Amino acid sequence: MTTPSTFPGVLAGRLRNDPGRPLVTFYDHATGERVELSVTTWANWVAKASSLLVDELGLERGDRIAIDLPPHWLGTVFLGAAWNSGLVVADADDADLAAAVCGPGTLDAWAARTGELAVLACALLPLGVRFAEPVPAGVTDVGVEIWSQPDAFQAWDPPQPDDLALDRAGRTLSQSALWSEAAATGLVGDGRLLAVADPVTEPAILCEPLLQGGSLVLVARAEPRRLEATYVAEHATARFPA
Repeated sequence: MTTPSTFPGVLAGRLRNDPGRPLVTFYDHATGERVELSVTTWANWVAKASSLLVDELGLERGDRIAIDLPPHWLGTVFLGAAWNSGLVVADADDADLAAAVCGPGTLDAWAARTGELAVLACALLPLGVRFAEPVPAGVTDVGVEIWSQPDAFQAWDPPQPDDLALDRAGRTLSQSALWSEAAATGLVGDGRLLAVADPVTEPAILCEPLLQGGSLVLVARAEPRRLEATYVAEHATARFPA
């Protein structure tokens, strides 16, 4: 079987084969939060975020976006949305940014740039809800705007295998290279990968489970004494870093 060479193709395959299987399980050891998204639920979030970026904010294939979030399940959603829409995930200081996704910690800095690019802010609260207080003028509160977006998205100008998907920290990957270089995590088949890294920095920790039929257990603010218990409880089969 030929491996799909773009993000939409890989995601479509997972939706056909095991839509109800967990895909992303997120822990925050500092707060005790746990969120689990099946393939279908994660794909719905990706579709909504894609529509928000493209249909609401007018981004186009080839535009560059910074995802300035700490390790979080919403970071995986916006990675997927960027690649679903043919956007390039770039550094925060990229001179050609068309958009940025930020969290509470960097909201003020990005809000100062709403005149030059689209700024989306995530409150990073449970269930993806809105900020408790209104965000600065010109900033899109993801927790407000994403819920009205459709659960399906079809790009009118879909990404192609040779399109750039990642250009950050001195590393570049095309859409097809996301999958050809995904086998960097040690995950075997449909196993579960426990990772404490940032998917935006280490895209293989999302791409490898998505491609292989596995799943990601992403742990933020990991407490070493609790990490082994999480590994066992989630029936993980591999770790990143190993």
